Amino acid sequence: MSEDHSFTLQGTGEQGVLLVHGLTGTPSEMRFVGKHLNKMGFTVFAPTLAGHCLDEAALTQTTYEDWMASLQKALATFKTRVGSVSAAGICVGGALALYLAHQEKGAIDKVAIYAPAFDYDGWNQPRWSRAARVFKDVLIRVPAVRNTRFQESHPFGVKDDRIRRFIENPANLDGALPYFPAQSLYQNYRLNDALKKVLPEITVPTLLLHAREDDVSHPRNSRAIQKLHGGKCEIVMLEDSYHMIHVDRERHKVAELTGNFFKA
Repeated sequence: MSEDHSFTLQGTGEQGVLLVHGLTGTPSEMRFVGKHLNKMGFTVFAPTLAGHCLDEAALTQTTYEDWMASLQKALATFKTRVGSVSAAGICVGGALALYLAHQEKGAIDKVAIYAPAFDYDGWNQPRWSRAARVFKDVLIRVPAVRNTRFQESHPFGVKDDRIRRFIENPANLDGALPYFPAQSLYQNYRLNDALKKVLPEITVPTLLLHAREDDVSHPRNSRAIQKLHGGKCEIVMLEDSYHMIHVDRERHKVAELTGNFFKA
């Protein structure tokens, strides 16, 4: 269903970590965290979500159920190679990881979510974005809306100037799309609605990492998950990053916090 940009890093122990990239993203964005976790002994697997790493047409033909199905397949493969699995993901990838823990009960030990986004309500997002979520089922039926692309704007979720310049270069995108198709955002909202409904049933220990200055999703998104979560759910705030905390200035801290949480 998608070109395979997945990567695996063999660790020294029995613990595995499934890393889930974000919407329109690519497994390569998880490589820094993956390398750090691998140095801590984890075996790391970052699969490609269905419809990703090809083009807009391939992505918009998939639903969040397709993304989940590809992740379930990846988990089944990964579990044959390690003794236990925890999962971490950025934004939509984190929501998929937590929903996966619900659907595959007992298969995932812990989950870490980087910058969750029930709403796109960070300081750099337009005011109408929250209204779009409320009226999504009506708006998606309008052809002019359904075929819209939402371009990311400066600072593109990254506080560090050097890293931002790197990801702004199309040659470094490695299969990622530089915009969000409205149809895919609609699937993201459908996933969020499904996750909200089951959060009280979810007891898998969960770590939420969120930047206080997140330009895409306000920290209230993490607090909403914590409030609805049915088990132990911890929030750690970061002080020197924007939305893409897994590649921004505090990426080392993100990776270290993740590894320590999974090992504890």
